[in-house]
Amino acid sequence: MANASEGRLVWNHSTHLPGLIPILEKLSEYPGVRTVTPGVIANVRAHSPEMRIKVSVPTRGGYKLIARKGKTVQEVFVLTELDQARLEGAIAQAMQT
Repeated sequence: MANASEGRLVWNHSTHLPGLIPILEKLSEYPGVRTVTPGVIANVRAHSPEMRIKVSVPTRGGYKLIARKGKTVQEVFVLTELDQARLEGAIAQAMQT
């Protein structure tokens, strides 16, 4: 099993949702999370006043997450050995201030 020092956050975009990076940094330190990569950012019609992150679909070796805040969404890809329920728990823990 991976330990906390093995996870990493990949910086491949210059723009991110406000407040997303600190959450992803905490998530990358969670045991079992290997890589966290923010992806495409887009504007949408629906408004989400608070930051929300949900597991969208499984990917090869992990999951795609959707982060929403305001009228902006961003994909986040997580390579992990965690199952969906444990990943959702890790996200909830990372979002606590």
